[in-house]
Amino acid sequence: MRQRLPKDVFKSLMRTIDLGEPLDPHVAGVVAATMKDWAIEHGATHFTHWFQPLTGLTAEKHDSLIAPDGAGGVMFNFSGSDLVQGEPDASSFPSGGLRATFEARGYTAWDPTSPAWLMRGENNVTLCIPTAFVSWTGEALDTKIPLLRSMEAISAQAKRILKVFGTDEGVARVFTTVGPEQEYFLVDRELYFERPDLLTCERTLFGAKPPKDQQLEDHYFGTIPPRVLAFMSEVERELYRVGVPVKTRHNEVAPGQYEIAPLFEESHIASDHQMVLMETIKRVAPRYGLQALLHEKPFAGVNGSGKHNNWSLATDTGVNLLDPQDETHTNMQFLVFLCAVIRAVDLHADLLRSAITSAANEHRLGANEAPPAIISIFLGSMLSDILEQVER
Repeated sequence: MRQRLPKDVFKSLMRTIDLGEPLDPHVAGVVAATMKDWAIEHGATHFTHWFQPLTGLTAEKHDSLIAPDGAGGVMFNFSGSDLVQGEPDASSFPSGGLRATFEARGYTAWDPTSPAWLMRGENNVTLCIPTAFVSWTGEALDTKIPLLRSMEAISAQAKRILKVFGTDEGVARVFTTVGPEQEYFLVDRELYFERPDLLTCERTLFGAKPPKDQQLEDHYFGTIPPRVLAFMSEVERELYRVGVPVKTRHNEVAPGQYEIAPLFEESHIASDHQMVLMETIKRVAPRYGLQALLHEKPFAGVNGSGKHNNWSLATDTGVNLLDPQDETHTNMQFLVFLCAVIRAVDLHADLLRSAITSAANEHRLGANEAPPAIISIFLGSMLSDILEQVER
């Protein structure tokens, strides 16, 4: 953006992204024209407002980058209004009963804080624009809006605490960061199509356990099979092309189970990238004769697949607020933030539980899996000792 946008437009857009200032319509028009030129240079013919309705999946409607030129022909066109707002039909998406059918209009609204990218197919390229999804009366119809609202609330309260300690100088906002670890299974695609239960439910409903599964604990961090490593490498290349910073790959505990993990990012960007990552895994696997299973518990008797969220708080000046640092017992700011997190988990455990509960995850939780089926906090001996001293 810095290279392509006029300096004043770039600065205005960054104030919108970093400080939450309203988006100037003129700026939206210039950004849209620049996006269009960039996308066409890379072969794009369509754009889509990419959003996350209450289905657990993503949604998209593709529109071409052309419009009538008024002289019987067409021209490339992508306006500021095209960028900022779309109007997909909301009647067929889950809403929790918020609206009557005749009020089922929905709007997508551009999220400028999450980067756009180019989605490449076998013979097509599409400009993907991350958006929020709302009803015409303003109710959230997706998973992004509640996340953005929660981040705003955390920022406001965290800045209040920083002000108490006199460490708020230069801090415009506080945000949460996430580094999710995505586990998944790979099975031979021909065998996959012989199992109607896997095809329909993405988990086995019957069958005998193999004579050897994970008893010897020899699959975890073992040598990655060549076909799987080739698949992983192509997934990573595709993710790098769309800006997803993947970092780690390895064998997981169960046979045929693997993990991929990106670098830490702001939570809403990490969430978008996680959806792209899962879609990419599913799309690339068939090229290698494999089928990727993202179900939390596809096979009974062996470990299921979790998505461990490594979560923290950070300022826009680069300070990790949950870093205990060297003098932990005298770092009162850290201890206040730590206690606030503990209190929040204790007070709102029901909301946390409901946010991660699904039928598939209920199959996985328990036994020796991580995390356990209960909500708990493990601080380690040092932090536990410090808090016990504070309590006494």
